[in-house]
Amino acid sequence: MKVTLERNHLLKSLSHVHRVVERRNTYPILANVLLKAAEGRIDLRATDLDIEVTESVPAMVATPGTTTIPAHTLYEIVRKLADGAEVRLETESADQMLLTSGRSRFHLACLSPDSFPDLKSGTFSHEFAIPAASLRELIERTQFAISNEETRYYLNGIYVHALEVNGVPTLRVVATDGHRLARAETDAPAGSKGMPGIIIPKKTVGEVQKLLDGAEGDVSVEVSDTKIRFSLGGVVLLSKLIEGTFPDYDRVTPKNNDKAMNVDRAAFATAVDRVSTIASERGGKAVKLSVKEGQLELSVTNPDHGTASEELAVEFEPESFEIGFNARYLLDILAQIRSENAVFLFNDAGSPTLVREDGDVKALYVLMPMRV
Repeated sequence: MKVTLERNHLLKSLSHVHRVVERRNTYPILANVLLKAAEGRIDLRATDLDIEVTESVPAMVATPGTTTIPAHTLYEIVRKLADGAEVRLETESADQMLLTSGRSRFHLACLSPDSFPDLKSGTFSHEFAIPAASLRELIERTQFAISNEETRYYLNGIYVHALEVNGVPTLRVVATDGHRLARAETDAPAGSKGMPGIIIPKKTVGEVQKLLDGAEGDVSVEVSDTKIRFSLGGVVLLSKLIEGTFPDYDRVTPKNNDKAMNVDRAAFATAVDRVSTIASERGGKAVKLSVKEGQLELSVTNPDHGTASEELAVEFEPESFEIGFNARYLLDILAQIRSENAVFLFNDAGSPTLVREDGDVKALYVLMPMRV
């Protein structure tokens, strides 16, 4: 193999594919990126056996060929080369490649591409295109609630499914860790109707989110019972799905919470952040909310450090109400609210609270209370 290409093009592609490669691997080949040069381009592919990312880069190909090189090493070398430099890749033997750029020369160890794994895509039952901005928003509004608890592996991702809401075809995304739940939806793209409910793993969600950063246009999405494939520009990300049954989130979503509190989102978030400074991790970072006569008092009591309180003006019709929340969970949800005001819908101090944007029904959040 003998190819020449522009450093910035190679770096951009490597930044996409090298991230899926784990730093520690049982199999040495999984630490490498596959390079395949042919017909005016070079294809880069990396995998961890659960996710596979492929991207094509324009290149001047003098001699076609295929090899594999340590992914993180190659990325770091290219990252440190001069901006706009020309990079030349040439295999010197089956187990060594020469990388040259300007006066820099690197001899890199290669492994045979014959043992490089191929994450077979299989047959996809559904295919649709969704604007990159819409997919990015669905992910941003829900990914923070993904669980890290390994025993409940079916919560370690976002649940995506198609349904009808008031007769309108809708694509809905849900994530929960048992303490909070995030739900976001958009009009269902053509082709998504009837698709199976799927759970996309957290790592895949993170990689897709990075690919969507600053992206425009549509993303092609293909879905089967076991895999999902995203195509954006020259990047293709193929991932296994989490096998399991996502819980009935609708059952825990409050339907009859009739105590509504309307509060300035930014002021509330700042106040929660301030008073929680002295909150105890041992006590679950608990903050108490007490509402009375249009005034919200936030208070924290820590036996080791003291107390803190702050008051805010709110709109609230009932005479009085008290409830406690984990401050970090509360801040995570407030960070997703795009409107000036946040709407909290309470039932009682022991029941889940519903949080919405003022006037927006496309996203909602559920937060479990704490004893304080």
